[in-house]
Amino acid sequence: MDKSYFLGQSTSLILVISISLIFVFLGLYNSKKYQGLNNYITANRNIGFFSLTTSLTASALGAWILFGPASAATWGGMGAIIGYSLGTAFPMFFLIYLGKKIRKELPNGSSLIELMRKKFGKSLFKLILLITIFYMFIFLCAEVTAVAILINYISGTELWITSLIVLLSTLAYTLYGGLRASIFTDNIQMVVIGVLLLISLVYISSFTGTEFSFKFINKKNPQLLSPSYIPNFTAGLTFFIAVAATNLFHQGNWQRVYAAKNFETLKKSLVVSFFIIIPVVFYMGFTGLVAFSIDPNIRPDLGFFTLLLKEQTEFLSILVIVLGLTLTISTVDTLINAISSLIVIDGKAIFNSNKKTNYLKLSKNIILFLSFISFIIASKGFDILYLFLLADLFCCAFVLTVFYSFYNKNINEKKAYVSIIIGLIGGVLMFPTPDFSKSLLVGVLIPKELFGPFISQSLLFLSFVIATFLPLVVFKAKKF
Repeated sequence: MDKSYFLGQSTSLILVISISLIFVFLGLYNSKKYQGLNNYITANRNIGFFSLTTSLTASALGAWILFGPASAATWGGMGAIIGYSLGTAFPMFFLIYLGKKIRKELPNGSSLIELMRKKFGKSLFKLILLITIFYMFIFLCAEVTAVAILINYISGTELWITSLIVLLSTLAYTLYGGLRASIFTDNIQMVVIGVLLLISLVYISSFTGTEFSFKFINKKNPQLLSPSYIPNFTAGLTFFIAVAATNLFHQGNWQRVYAAKNFETLKKSLVVSFFIIIPVVFYMGFTGLVAFSIDPNIRPDLGFFTLLLKEQTEFLSILVIVLGLTLTISTVDTLINAISSLIVIDGKAIFNSNKKTNYLKLSKNIILFLSFISFIIASKGFDILYLFLLADLFCCAFVLTVFYSFYNKNINEKKAYVSIIIGLIGGVLMFPTPDFSKSLLVGVLIPKELFGPFISQSLLFLSFVIATFLPLVVFKAKKF
C-alpha cells in the first residue's frame, strides 16, 4: 500500500465499483415491477411511511455533510453548526404546511413549478424553472466533485475515475426506474448511512476521549461557543437562510410530497426526517470544532476525516469510502430524477414543441448532457463552493416571492418579477468577490473604508439577508 495514502488504489477501486454495481442491480431489479410515467415521476403516489422517511432523509444528506458543516464550524463556531442543521432540516417542517396546500390545490400535480405556471405567466414560470434546474445542477456537480476528492484523498484514485463510475452507475438505474428506483435505493442507503455514522461516532468519541466535548472546545477556542462572538451569529443566520431557501426549490422534495400515499403519511415522514437530519448535521459540524481545537492548522473541510482516520486503519478508510459513496449516490439519483421530471412535466411549456415530441426521451438526453458537464467539472476538481453560494443567493431572491404568493392573491406577475429583480440586485451588490474581501458595492463602487467593520466583514451574510427580505418592499408598495 502506498504509505502516503490511507488505502491502496486497487482496493479503493474495487470498493467503488462494487458498491456502485450493487445499487445498479438493486435499482434495476426493483424497477422491473414498476414501469410507466407515473412511477417515473411520482412513484404512483403510494409510498408508505418508512420508504418516504428514509428517502427524504437520504436525499437531504449528501456527501457535502462530510465536508461542509465541519469547515463552517472552524470559522462560524456553534452558530454555523446550528444554522446548518436547522437550515437543512427546516424545509421538512415547512413542507408539512406547503405540502398540504399544494396537494389540495393541484392534486394531480408533480412539482412546485406546475403551481407557479398556473399562478403566473409563462415568462416568470420559465425564470423560476431555470433557477430550480440551475441550483440542482450545481448541487449535482458538488456531490460528484466531493466524492471524487474524498476517494482521491484516501487512496490517490484519479478524480475522473470516481466521477465516471458514480455518474454512469447512478444514471443506469435512475433513468430506467425513475423516482421509484430512487426511493427504493434510498431505503437501503439510509440504513447503511445510519449504521456507518453511528460506528464513526462510537470510534471518534472513544478514541478522542475528553477531547470530544464542549469542555475541551471551550478551553481551546471559547469564542467558537460564545453567543457574543459575532461570526457565530452571522454564520448561523447565513447558513440557515441559504440552505433552507435552496432546499425549498429542490424538485426531489416536491416529488416526494406528491409520492406519499396520503397527507398523514407525508406529515409523519417529514417530522421524523426533520429530527433525524438535525443531529446528523450537528454531529458532522461538531467534529470540525473538535478537530480545529486539537490542531488549528488542519484543513477545515477535512475535520471529520482528521479525527476518524488518525490511526490510518484500513477498516476505517473502507468505512469512509462506503459512507461517502452511499451519501453521494442517494443524492445524485434524486437530483437526476428531479431534473428529468421537470423537463417531462413542463416540456411543452418550455420548448413549445409539437405534440409528437417524446419529453421523457428528451429529458434523458438533457440529463446525459448535464451529467457530462458534471463529469468534466468533477474531473478537474474545481472548487465550486463560490458557484454554489451564488446559486443560493438566486434562490434567496426568489423564495419569499414564490412562497408568499401561495397565501397572497395580490401578488401578480408584474409585482413578482419586480420583487425578484430588486432582491437579486440588492443581493448581488453585497455578494462578496471570490476572495471574500469586497463586493460590488463595498470596495468597488464605494471605498471599503467608508463602511464599518461589521459590514465589510459580513458581506456574505448581508447579501443573503438583503436578497431574501428586500422583496418585501415591493410587496408593500401599492404601485404594482
